[in-house]
Amino acid sequence: MLTSLLFSAGLLSFFSADPPIDELELPAGFKVELYAQVVNARQMALGSNGTVFVGSRKVGKVHALVDEDGDYKVDRTVLIASGLNMPSGIAFRNGDLYVAAVNRVLRYDNIESRLADPPEAVVITSTLPDDEHHGWKYIAFGPDGFLYVPVGVPCNVCLSPDERHGTILKMDAKTGEHQVYAGGVRNSVGFDWHPLTKELWFSDNGRDWMGDDLPPDELNHAPSQALHFGFPYLHGAGVLDPEFGEHAQTDEYTRPALELGAHVAPLGMVFYTGKQFPAAYHNSIFIAEHGSWNRSTKSGYRVISVKLKGSKPESVEPFITGWLDEDEQS
Repeated sequence: MLTSLLFSAGLLSFFSADPPIDELELPAGFKVELYAQVVNARQMALGSNGTVFVGSRKVGKVHALVDEDGDYKVDRTVLIASGLNMPSGIAFRNGDLYVAAVNRVLRYDNIESRLADPPEAVVITSTLPDDEHHGWKYIAFGPDGFLYVPVGVPCNVCLSPDERHGTILKMDAKTGEHQVYAGGVRNSVGFDWHPLTKELWFSDNGRDWMGDDLPPDELNHAPSQALHFGFPYLHGAGVLDPEFGEHAQTDEYTRPALELGAHVAPLGMVFYTGKQFPAAYHNSIFIAEHGSWNRSTKSGYRVISVKLKGSKPESVEPFITGWLDEDEQS
């Protein structure tokens, strides 16, 4: 089960459930090695001293992974916090660790100097929607210094009276005040900013129960605020929703930059900003596809590489495969 991606010193790190390392397939010249094992890992964030922080969805814990000798293998795992409500979202900025736990965003100050004695959390906000359905979050700081926080819809497909459902929020990390940056987003669990243009790109998980091949999951491009990406009225570039599609105002929606496969469930999404990979991968996008659960023939269960030409996807290629064996999730 692929959950998240992280680049450290130009290396790609990912989390999956019990990865069968020897069975994974990569392009020639690449290899995979085990970095650490963490129960129910979700998002990762890299500290300024090289500490990798890991959130979890089900076990309610946040861990720090410490590579003390610089060999790219973890020597020490430290429990930072426990008893939280699905603290999957993790971000690091100016020495502080930020954690998204459904309706709350927490901050742990000067965390890398306090690993042996983690500080009490400072509550940035506790007023986000508290729905657990699509309530776990992926968070990250944008180039503008704001913390971006998605709020998934509390359903498969619906309209919520809370205008924050189905959005990506832009939050002041000091005050917790927030505004909607992008709307019509069913459930984004991965986003990043282009290293050159500084524009937001994000993945979005499409709705279920429209059959094996509909609707497509999405990779979206949001170069400016206040764009609407169609949910729940329109899915992908042109699939009207059977329940809400009659109310679609299609001229007002921003179409996906790329339609992914139906039910592949894109989670982590990052731009490659290192220099160790060949030049063809520089500034390209890597997406972790968690994999399908309501499709008769399973799909996803891989990492893909999306190369761009300007602001348009030019090619999509598998980068790591092998988690799916005889149509069963590894």
